[in-house]
Amino acid sequence: MITTNDVAKVFDTVLSIPGMSELVKIDLKISRKNVLLLSHVINKGLDKDNDNSKDLLLQLSKDGVEDLKSISADCLHKAGLVELNEKLTVLSASCK
Repeated sequence: MITTNDVAKVFDTVLSIPGMSELVKIDLKISRKNVLLLSHVINKGLDKDNDNSKDLLLQLSKDGVEDLKSISADCLHKAGLVELNEKLTVLSASCK
């Protein structure tokens, strides 16, 4: 049986393949609804206090985490949803 640690090692190996750090341009057209959802999923997945966070995401370096947060923020900015997302985040935090 494969363990979570084994999967993490494979994941780390794949991320270490030459060329994986090269930048790629992605032309992505998605709805604003999906931008909000994607941002929420990224931030929820990176939340260290989240009991559901996956061990694979815990293997990410600080740079990797910051890159994903930057992608999320960039998508929100390009969709003009930064302020709405902030208000939804505050609203959702008040429900906890």
